Amino acid sequence: MSKLEPQPGIMEIALYQSGASSIDGVSDILKLSSNENPYGAGDAAKEAFRKAGQNLHRYPGTDHAKLRNAIAEVHGLNAAQIICGVGSDEVLQFVTQCFAGPGDEVIYTEHGFSMYPILAHACGATPIKVPERERVVDVDAILNACTARTKIVFIANPANPTGTMIGGNEVARLADGLPEGAILVHDGAYAEFVEGFDGGAALVESRENVIVTRTFSKIYGLGGLRVGWGYAPQAIIDVLNRVRQPFNLSDMQLVVAEAAIRDTDYVARCRADNARWRAWLAEALAELGIPSDTSCTNFILARFASEAEAHACDDHLKAQGIIVRRVGGYGLPHCLRITVGDESGCRRVAHAVKSFKEQAA
Repeated sequence: MSKLEPQPGIMEIALYQSGASSIDGVSDILKLSSNENPYGAGDAAKEAFRKAGQNLHRYPGTDHAKLRNAIAEVHGLNAAQIICGVGSDEVLQFVTQCFAGPGDEVIYTEHGFSMYPILAHACGATPIKVPERERVVDVDAILNACTARTKIVFIANPANPTGTMIGGNEVARLADGLPEGAILVHDGAYAEFVEGFDGGAALVESRENVIVTRTFSKIYGLGGLRVGWGYAPQAIIDVLNRVRQPFNLSDMQLVVAEAAIRDTDYVARCRADNARWRAWLAEALAELGIPSDTSCTNFILARFASEAEAHACDDHLKAQGIIVRRVGGYGLPHCLRITVGDESGCRRVAHAVKSFKEQAA
């Protein structure tokens, strides 16, 4: 029997590491490692979840029409140009599956979301890592890295795990400067945390080479349901729908996500609370000698003097029942990514970090 061999690129994939959720021997856990909404889902989404349990024996619709129409109404988009997936990750996977393969190159930035190179390898393409400038996406560096083999450019805006973002003019310059046949993927998983930000939708409507993606896992508090969506020119959507499985989302996912996106008052409250406590936490840490870039997300990237200090602080936080995220795998070994919690969570973090600094003094 011949040896079974996976497709090229598959064995180059390092398994994704999710944020920890437990600590051995500790019961009072404060999980701030996965950028989840500390308030959970809104009441409308919870009620939709309860009602959806009545129809678990029914197959869901295959066109996601009600959810796409709700997204279109809330954001002022064309429902026909929306595709829904199992988290925005699946939409990103559709893009690489359809538009990149062996011999092609997929560009991502040095501190970019770790799924980007994984998706490139999965389709046999070559991931190309491009430097950032002080933890901010560098458009010139990306354009300089483009070649005739470039098929996809990924940027997260706002970015994970840095929390930084670039302005619309820079994103437009990037889209306009890409080689012919290349697609810009504007990952807007954290777009809702930026007041008045369209997540790049206007770029889609004025260009043929941009797709934007969004998720229900962050501000909507639906990380456990896994629902995301993308918005792109019709020609791109028509391609992506050919690889999307017809029943990729359950009725439960569809109706809860629809209720969540229509609950705009809840989203506004979560955005306002996040902004308030994000600023408070950043200032509290800065006063302890731990700086961070201005964050446009629901987390802070705390920068320590060294990798050793970051790890020691992480160990101290764990001893206090607080779980944050080490980001050495993102090229930031001296940093910890800390999700913005509610008031009590933020105060608990600040108190724990202060005690760490005092013990180290």
